[in-house]
Amino acid sequence: MKLIYSKLLFFGISIICYSYSFAQNTTEPFVYGDALPDAPELAPRGEYKIGVRTLDFVNKNQVDVLKSKGGVDPTYDRPLKVEVWYPANVAADVKEMVTYDQVMGSSNDPKRPLIPFTFLGRAVRDAAPKTTEGAFPLIVVSHGYLGSRLLLTYLTENLASKGYIVVAIDHTESTFRDAGGFPSTLLNRSKDILFILNQVADLGKTKNSFLSGIVDDQNTALIGYSMGGYGVLNVAGAGYSDQIIKTFGALSGGSKAIEVRTGSHPDYRATVDSRIKAVVAFAPWGMERGAWDAETLKGLKIPTFFVAGSQDDISGYEKGIKAIYNGAVNANRYMLTYMNARHNVAPNPPPAESLKAGLHFDEYYRYAEPAWNERRINNINQHFVTAFLGIHLKKKDYAKYLDVNQNSNDKLWTGFKPRASVGLEMLHTEAGK
Repeated sequence: MKLIYSKLLFFGISIICYSYSFAQNTTEPFVYGDALPDAPELAPRGEYKIGVRTLDFVNKNQVDVLKSKGGVDPTYDRPLKVEVWYPANVAADVKEMVTYDQVMGSSNDPKRPLIPFTFLGRAVRDAAPKTTEGAFPLIVVSHGYLGSRLLLTYLTENLASKGYIVVAIDHTESTFRDAGGFPSTLLNRSKDILFILNQVADLGKTKNSFLSGIVDDQNTALIGYSMGGYGVLNVAGAGYSDQIIKTFGALSGGSKAIEVRTGSHPDYRATVDSRIKAVVAFAPWGMERGAWDAETLKGLKIPTFFVAGSQDDISGYEKGIKAIYNGAVNANRYMLTYMNARHNVAPNPPPAESLKAGLHFDEYYRYAEPAWNERRINNINQHFVTAFLGIHLKKKDYAKYLDVNQNSNDKLWTGFKPRASVGLEMLHTEAGK
């Protein structure tokens, strides 16, 4: 730990300031996901060194809804780029560090031009996978709108270091680089997730793939943020309501392509995949817009962990995320709430570039929270997601970390440092209630 002492003068007043660098040693920078001194018990990285690779897939003959007109749906071959983190063999003298290339802005908004930036992660690009311990559970991650596959690296790297294969999707027409009309996101989220799950499962069975033999797709979890939450809940069994057909049609020139993802469609239930054992939904969007109703939410039967901000002004809280939680009566479910947080309870902290003068304020507020330190949110998320997925994918005895009193202010939560469990709420309801 490095202690920096500085003396500042502000309006003639002498102020003594202390700042700390809590990196892994005094020579390395703080990397997204590193554990702060007050990080909960399960937040630190696991035992595995990790590798990372970028893969490209093409989902052929998909509805090109952004070109639909008069109810006629043309098709196209839909490209999907993914990032894969995995336990790896990394020599002791190899530094576990990678540089990620990212952009801010929006490709379809001239007032918010794309601005490239880089940030560091703790992984080794193209490292050899660890093949001596059998297969690892699979996690598929879906970002928000707009977003990217690199939006949650603090979590994706962390989970891979604990023995998971973690695959994050760049959803075409929904990223900063290729932003398209909203109908593409409404239609394709769940379809992209299912496609990538199958593609990665196939690579785990392909002899010449780096993933050969190390993907346990029978133990799969889904993680989604915002529109990603909208997508993963649908994949997990919460078919969309018939109302979404009207909303979608009004936005897409009369297309009805989304019908196949509604709970009332005869083919929908066949797509609910038994390989999926758990779902984590950060600030899922859609309930306030009629994406689900009481009947369709009953289709969610997989253990689900919701994460919300009590002041979420994008997805809504009482009539949004909490309404989904309350309506999913057939799922064993938890809901962690950051009191006074808004929508950004999932992503990496704001990059330094987002603080530069002249940038649109929303570039900063794609990441930032007004009442919370984002690094602390990241650590808390790591702790609870580790506990939840550890229970359902690895049969770990982590129930004590989730079965805490409702209000964190009343009693110290298990796994938290003294005085550190404040401003949080945990709800838990068993299936059938």
